[in-house]
Amino acid sequence: HKLYDGSNFYRSDFVLQCGTHGLGRNNPEGDLKVNETHLHTKISNTRGTASIAHWDVPDCGNSEFFINLKANTHLDEAYGGYCVFAQVDPSDKDSYKTMDSIAEAIKQGGGKVEILKIAYQS
Repeated sequence: HKLYDGSNFYRSDFVLQCGTHGLGRNNPEGDLKVNETHLHTKISNTRGTASIAHWDVPDCGNSEFFINLKANTHLDEAYGGYCVFAQVDPSDKDSYKTMDSIAEAIKQGGGKVEILKIAYQS
């Protein structure tokens, strides 16, 4: 499935947030079954890490995610913790530039950067 095609990054204050919120589209996989931070399995929300967004405790998240633009270690514990699932390679300067460019485009462009299509790998 192409869940994120046509979605957008819409937040760029301290995170880049993206997902299907407001698109009238459900994640065919449903809600995540467990938030690993509840199991005390934690990777800190530092710059370049991607985490699952969720509404409230004990919500485990669904299709919303965010990329940390800076160290946000308070998110390791806030609202039950936000589970990190990926990280930009610290030596990949181009990916960090891309993150910062998306954040700047959101700020300058009035709030959204659309994702037209994602190249999926199997």
